[in-house]
Amino acid sequence: MLQRPLRRLNVSAEAIELSEAATRQRFLIISNGHGEDAIAAQVISQFPSSIEADAYPMIGSGKAYDGICRVVGPRASLASEGWRNVKGSLRRDIVNGGLLTVPPALKFLRKMRGNYDRVIVVGDMVGVLAGLVTGYRDLVYIDVYKTGAARLYSGLERKAIAKACSLVFCRAENLSAMLREDGVNASAPGNLMMDTIPHGSYDAASRRRSALAVTLLPGSRALTAESFALQINGLRQVVPELMPDIFLAVAGSVQIDELAKAAGLQRSHHLSSEPDDLGQLTDGDITVHMARGRAMGNLLATSDFVLSQAGTATIQSLGLGKPAITFINQRDRRSRFEDEQKLFGDARLVVDADVDQLGSAIIRLIGNPELRMRLGAIGQNNIGGQGALTAILNSLGVSKT
Repeated sequence: MLQRPLRRLNVSAEAIELSEAATRQRFLIISNGHGEDAIAAQVISQFPSSIEADAYPMIGSGKAYDGICRVVGPRASLASEGWRNVKGSLRRDIVNGGLLTVPPALKFLRKMRGNYDRVIVVGDMVGVLAGLVTGYRDLVYIDVYKTGAARLYSGLERKAIAKACSLVFCRAENLSAMLREDGVNASAPGNLMMDTIPHGSYDAASRRRSALAVTLLPGSRALTAESFALQINGLRQVVPELMPDIFLAVAGSVQIDELAKAAGLQRSHHLSSEPDDLGQLTDGDITVHMARGRAMGNLLATSDFVLSQAGTATIQSLGLGKPAITFINQRDRRSRFEDEQKLFGDARLVVDADVDQLGSAIIRLIGNPELRMRLGAIGQNNIGGQGALTAILNSLGVSKT
């Protein structure tokens, strides 16, 4: 008996695409600051193709998500960009209309309720509280803010998390233990910041000429140009024969011309073919190699220490074993610095915002390799290594493998 040949199934590309879309999950990622945006963007980049992610950066432009995913929601701009290390920053934000940014954010979150399979908050309690008051009760919260070494969750924070969140990832076991006491599914997979150090297209090693190298991290906020100028003036205290190679990580919102003017440098526009090369700043004696912030990991890999006024980037630098020098001035909240220092220990040297003090600290690190090694080891031990991202992705069930 002859068998009929099997008829081939002609499945169109459009049908396949519709089938994949039907099984694709939609995630909303909420973040609230430049550092948090950068961390969240790195997390999203590790999602499998079955996840369609939108990002809602509550503060700032959200440039960290460029090329990663779609940005949604109203744009809110605060003079402080959410940075609370400066005295009176909250009051100034309120006086300058900061409260006006709240209603649009809450309206957007209410509108989006039910539109996503999962809503993930990356950052501090701001996103959790916004979700709580807009009716979210199944949030995933990745807390990259509290360290467990200083201030712990308050009673009100614990109640808010218990009500709004179904899954929480903390940086420290003592924090997750507090939440588990409240019935929250909480764990401490480690410091996600160490898994989300950005790397770009910039060959920092090929630009090395000196025995040592330093990366400047002046921050991404209103005081960036002022901080950069002080960092450069501190380096000008170093004699030429000991001057390290100098690299600068430029955050997306920073205006390079403002940095150059503040530090008395001129910009060279002779760029390489590398997408993250931003050229150089120089005065004839000192040269600064600039790269986009997304290539920060490239700069840190070839540097021996950092001068940092940043938040997240300082932690990542210390975790990589790069000692940091940070200056504090009268506008800064010393209580916040003291809280941070409980985690950083001796790995971060803190001096006043004074050229001579900063210069002395730089010269001390340059001239003492044993000290750099000891402080680097302290930073690595206190901050912890990689591994949190894999654990989080596995817990969410969205690992690529």
